[in-house]
Amino acid sequence: MEIVEDPKINFKDTEKAFAHKSDRELRRTYFLFKLMNNPTFVKVASFLGNIAARIPFHLGDPLIKETIFKQFCGGTSLLECQKIINKLYSQKALTILDYGVEAKESDEDFQKTLEENIKAIEFAYSNPNVPVISTKLTGYVPFHVLEKKQAGQALSDFDVHALEKLEERFKQLCNKAHELGVGIFIDAEESWIQKPIDELVEKYMPIFNKEKAILYNTYQMYRKGTLQYLKECHAQASEKGFILGAKIVRGAYMEKERKRAIEKNIEDPIQENKEATDNQYNEAIKFCLQNIDKVCLCNASHNWKSTELQIQYMEEYKISKDNPNANFCQLMGMSDNLTFNLANSGYIVAKYVPYGPVKDVIPYLTRRAQENSSITGDMSRELGLLHTEMKRRGLIK
Repeated sequence: MEIVEDPKINFKDTEKAFAHKSDRELRRTYFLFKLMNNPTFVKVASFLGNIAARIPFHLGDPLIKETIFKQFCGGTSLLECQKIINKLYSQKALTILDYGVEAKESDEDFQKTLEENIKAIEFAYSNPNVPVISTKLTGYVPFHVLEKKQAGQALSDFDVHALEKLEERFKQLCNKAHELGVGIFIDAEESWIQKPIDELVEKYMPIFNKEKAILYNTYQMYRKGTLQYLKECHAQASEKGFILGAKIVRGAYMEKERKRAIEKNIEDPIQENKEATDNQYNEAIKFCLQNIDKVCLCNASHNWKSTELQIQYMEEYKISKDNPNANFCQLMGMSDNLTFNLANSGYIVAKYVPYGPVKDVIPYLTRRAQENSSITGDMSRELGLLHTEMKRRGLIK
């Protein structure tokens, strides 16, 4: 299908894209993205950022908070996020809250993650601009336990107990979300631990998604076979009479996945090239929209063509812009031209807003910086849009 730009939406409209930024904020963002366009700088800054985050008494926090943290995170707490939530809603965009703490291993940490996410659900319930929270299930169970489970290895008593605790905490989270009508995005993770996560979501989606989508699984389209898996999940939803919650993404672990496949001499789970990923992604969007009555879709992408394609299919299939099953989202700090031009045109779009203590969200921030520096086409486009707006405002010649 040939993609034709919707004449009603101009993703190059920088005035709408950056209307939420003051001149000072725009200058800071432009400067930060210019730095992030240098992979060597990003590597050094990521190393120094991890050191700064470990300085006692949070002495390194101010530097981090005033740079990359402010660009990609909503705050250190839910209350700090309220300013960002209000600012987004003033531009007709919603918020997806993501307690961005990961890579924990103790039961105390797992319990804290659960408590924080239950607080986020309650906070979202009291805030109509926050329809969904997001969580990673590796925040509730040791990584190696999921790895052993998927590999079919013998599980110790500790492992069995850890998996039982994961399911118990997951049920608590789902029950609270269902009670208050708040959605939960379950983030995708590495391919060698993904199956136990999928199985848990598959088990509880029929229970909690009867009337509307509460639970959403995440489908990484850079992995081979994901489109077929999505169709199988839809078939299950049709058979059992529930709504399939589907967040569609390209993926976030490509380099790690390929390196592991080479080291272990196993088949690379990643698509052979970008074109194959794009084709599978766009087919997934089409499939979800063709089955919009049984699928609640979130097109979680920074890709212009995939965004334009959803707009075209919605028009072709006569799906209204405010259909609650046809959603878009982008990460905070990125692709404002997509988010705010979609919002201004009446589509349902949200920003993913991570939050948490500075030292705990450093792994997330490091990934964002490295991801941006490695995707030169996207970075050049972001810089170009920022440069255009700087010129429009007369901030540079």
